[in-house]
Formats: sequence, C-alpha cells, structure tokens
Amino acid sequence: MTGPVLCAVDVSNPHRDDNVLRAAARLAALDDAQLDVITVVPDYGMSVVGSYFEKGHHEKAVEEARSLLRELVADVLGAEANETVRHIVATGNAYDEILRVAGTDKASLIVIGAHKPDFKDYLLGPNAARVVRHSNCSVFVVR
Repeated sequence: MTGPVLCAVDVSNPHRDDNVLRAAARLAALDDAQLDVITVVPDYGMSVVGSYFEKGHHEKAVEEARSLLRELVADVLGAEANETVRHIVATGNAYDEILRVAGTDKASLIVIGAHKPDFKDYLLGPNAARVVRHSNCSVFVVR
C-alpha cells in the first residue's frame, strides 16, 4: 500500500465498530501504513431541520464526536497507538464523506463495517454498499 488505511466508525454506537477498528489497525500494520479513522456527523444546518437547533450546535456535535473518536481508538487500540492515528471528523452523508476523504488523502484501502441491515437499507442501500460501489480504492468490509 502506498496510501493510508481509512477506517470508518460510528461513534454514536459505542464499541459497535471495535472489530472494524481492530481489523483496520492489523491491515495498516501489515504494510506499515498510516491509519486514519473517520466518523461523520450529520449536517442539519442547511435544511429546515437546522433551524430547530441552537446556534453552535454543529460545533458542539463535532467536538463531542472528536472526543468520542479519540476515546474509542484509545480504548480499542491503546493509548500508544492512538497517538499515531489521524482522527477525522467530517460533516455530511457518511458514504459521501468517506469517499471524499479517501480520494483527497489517496487512501489505499477503506475499512468499513457491515451490520445487519434494516428493511429501509434494502431500499436505499447501506453506507457500506455505497462505499463499495463507488470507491476508487479497495474496500475491506468487516462483518
């Protein structure tokens, strides 16, 4: 691999993606690649929904996500590994932001979890399926 390994996790479901994070760390270690871990905060600011939130809500959500992401990585991989991981908090649709960051950073691999889909996911397609379909790099899906 020449680029980083990008691992996507959802910090709103604590420790649901522990196995995804561990798999990404193992794969990055195989080629001594940089491990980047991303979580995505929804963007309500541009819609009618955004008007119901207080001013500064988005900034608070991003900071909370950043804190939760650092805690998750430290809990799962250890404090020493956490220091070398690049923590990324993006805003928008999960699949769009994962693909955007992977492209910008020239990631060699995206590691993402696939969880048991809800009925709505069969109609719309879950984030993992969209990332797999539209990625320009390899995608490793962890069950």
